Amino acid sequence: MPASARNWILACLPAGVVALVISLVAWASSSPLKKTEPIPVLQNEDSLTRTIDQVDQFFTQEWQERELDPAAVADELTQMRRLSLALHGTIPSLEEIREFQAMSGDDRLERWTLKLLDDRRFADYFSERFTRAFVGVAQGQFIVFRRDRFKAWLSEQIQANTPYDELVRKLIAGEGLWTGDPETNFITAAVADGNLDRNKLTGSTVRAFLGQRIDCAQCHDHPFDHWKQTDFEGLTAFYGQVEVQVLGVRQNNKLKYEVEDRNTLETRTVAPQVPFLNECLPEEGTLRERLATWVTHPDNRRFERASANRIWGLLFGVPYIDPVDDLPAPTDLTQEAPDLLDILGQDFRENGYDIKRLIQIIVASKPFQRSSSTDMVDSEEIQRATRAWALFPLVRLRPEQIIGSMLQSSSLKTIDQNSNLFMRARRFFSEIDFVREYGDLGSDELNDFPGTIPQALLRMNGQFARDNGSASPFNSVGRITSLDISNDKRIETCFLVCLSRPPTAEELTHFLKQYESASNQEQREKVTEDLFWALYNSPEFSWNH
Repeated sequence: MPASARNWILACLPAGVVALVISLVAWASSSPLKKTEPIPVLQNEDSLTRTIDQVDQFFTQEWQERELDPAAVADELTQMRRLSLALHGTIPSLEEIREFQAMSGDDRLERWTLKLLDDRRFADYFSERFTRAFVGVAQGQFIVFRRDRFKAWLSEQIQANTPYDELVRKLIAGEGLWTGDPETNFITAAVADGNLDRNKLTGSTVRAFLGQRIDCAQCHDHPFDHWKQTDFEGLTAFYGQVEVQVLGVRQNNKLKYEVEDRNTLETRTVAPQVPFLNECLPEEGTLRERLATWVTHPDNRRFERASANRIWGLLFGVPYIDPVDDLPAPTDLTQEAPDLLDILGQDFRENGYDIKRLIQIIVASKPFQRSSSTDMVDSEEIQRATRAWALFPLVRLRPEQIIGSMLQSSSLKTIDQNSNLFMRARRFFSEIDFVREYGDLGSDELNDFPGTIPQALLRMNGQFARDNGSASPFNSVGRITSLDISNDKRIETCFLVCLSRPPTAEELTHFLKQYESASNQEQREKVTEDLFWALYNSPEFSWNH
């Protein structure tokens, strides 16, 4: 690691723990390397294969009806890169690429997917994506809200593969202190100025778990949808008996949910009621327990469809139906055959709301395997093919994916939970600073966003890019330069480290000329630095293809 980066990290740490950090790093550096985890073996599960085939048949029929020729299957390294970005928030390391290339068998991508899902980085990354959807990005009132505890709790649930419906019920009905029972932060996220905003809870619940927007009905009947103001009030009444006390989130059965009539200005009591599927609302339990059961009820198609649409969006960068929180009600669907969300949702429900299984199905399907490249020249045809998922959609990387990729490309080894303390600290502080400068996408992260000139300049000339791209015995630039390999292999290694692919013949020829003109080690370092800078700032580095 360059001295400037090392000193920067130490400066960020409290003075009293610097000595402890140094001793821990020394211990970690001297400890034997952890053995590589074995690649998981695929289980021969007919139901999984049947669902994948059903998804593929759905899209094959769609493409035929629309007279679309789907793009070719993307090469395995391209699929590997998009898997790593979607599941871990970073590009694969050179170490991982070599491990993947050493695998045999036609099913190695499927087995690699299982390996990524078993890795702790998956739980940590997806917990942040879910946290944004469930409680947003604001830190809220620190006294009663701990976003970091909520995210850590979600990570544990995902790592344990807790059924998604069970996880959601814990969020809606949880009780206790926000530090000791982190799931209650879903409730305390709605606290503002010391008051619990029950209307905000209702809106968050319906958007996050049912994929629909009911917020408009808070003040009046929805002008374009089925939602009525009485629907919103009836749902909010289920949160009417929850209160945030010194000892945590508690149920107070004595409370009644009251609203002020806008016409008469008189206060009236609202009874809890659901706007549809009343037969799915249990009679037993607290109000929030009853609501949680209704939201996740197997007969509530909105829940499984919204879940499938969100996971699809997290993997592709674009939801199947956009926006992710404004899906058509199942009663509005006119097709006779099940659509994609019905296919995925049914499998999700029938197999215990298994998030990892749902991901396996989606990434094994034909749309996820398509290339983003096409011979089409007409922009309207390209958009039509993209909308039909006959082309893999081009999406800009998220800020944490950009910094995660830049950091990973600075190391030939995988940066994960087993990396030494300094490397993990560097990633933690780098991500915070970079996202702050680059700009956060907020909780509305699945909508398209434009790139900006300041963002491009940050990748070109930011402090992290300068430190990363300067040759050092401890980073990729320095190590690749010093390797006793041919210049062809040196260029290929740079491309694999940064873009997860080998160079084209034209690219190889261009950069070979640069190396051939370098007569000593210092000049070779400069060529490698320039090559890394060019790769960092290529459009390919900051997009998902």
